Amino acid sequence: MSTTSNLTPSTLSEVSNLSGIQYARQLAKRWGIRAPQQFLRMWRLHRIPFDSLLSNIFEALDSAGARFAFPTVAAVASMRPELVRWIEREGHEVASHGYVHVRYPQISARARREDLTRSIAVLGKLGVNVQGFRAPYDNYADDMPLMLEELGLAWDGGLGYRPEHRGRHMFFHVDVGGRQSRVTYIPLNVWSDDRMIDTLGMTPAQITKRLKIEAKRAAEHGGVVMFDLHPIRIGQNKYVGCLRELAEYAVEIGGWCPTPAEAVCYWNDKNRWPGDSRFCMLLTGDIDNWVFSDYLRRQIWKRYLWRGV
Repeated sequence: MSTTSNLTPSTLSEVSNLSGIQYARQLAKRWGIRAPQQFLRMWRLHRIPFDSLLSNIFEALDSAGARFAFPTVAAVASMRPELVRWIEREGHEVASHGYVHVRYPQISARARREDLTRSIAVLGKLGVNVQGFRAPYDNYADDMPLMLEELGLAWDGGLGYRPEHRGRHMFFHVDVGGRQSRVTYIPLNVWSDDRMIDTLGMTPAQITKRLKIEAKRAAEHGGVVMFDLHPIRIGQNKYVGCLRELAEYAVEIGGWCPTPAEAVCYWNDKNRWPGDSRFCMLLTGDIDNWVFSDYLRRQIWKRYLWRGV
């Protein structure tokens, strides 16, 4: 299997210097007829500047006092540090989503560790105190819980997407070398934005209804529900109302909507939710790209990485 060793300096330079049109030509050459539908969808989403998407999200959550966590690809974060700092100034959380957007089980253990470590270091240089992590594609190798322990992270929001964890309603820990992990793991709800919008073609009304159903279920069992709602979709004018209605509904039925870091810290200390809160709802969404050219660049890099182009 090809690894990052395929990316020579000349290859990196070639990829980095491609224009938008050249990206498209390269992708068409390598992907053929499989490329257009997904790329067209992503191009349409990226027509709205990312700062506008963030502004929509912040405004939608403001009335409910809800918070949001953004697991962010560190290489992308370094391109727009002002947006990362803006997220934190607004009281939301920035977590690690790796340094580059790769499937961790498909690279070596050494490469996984390097990618994770570099992501935390890069975000740290931007002023982020990284406490959480979610792997790209929610794909984890079996050695990753130990890596997260050694890096001193407080929470993980992707391992809980594995089928064996999807029925959980509360934070959990995993076995690491015969002892309970210090990292707190959070079950991840299957109703993500990409599933609802891209796969099922649900309308905003249908999305809102489904998310409210999941929030109500969390209220009934008194646990935690975490959603993965990518800003590139949920921040769009068409869908951001779903987020607003969900946050307001959750608070109305007794939900507490902090950042994951706040929730994990409080629960691990008190073993309960604050005040008269009935349950905890965690709103998250991964930032994989700021602009469409970031997305295209990532696709080409993956071709170089995995096919030895």
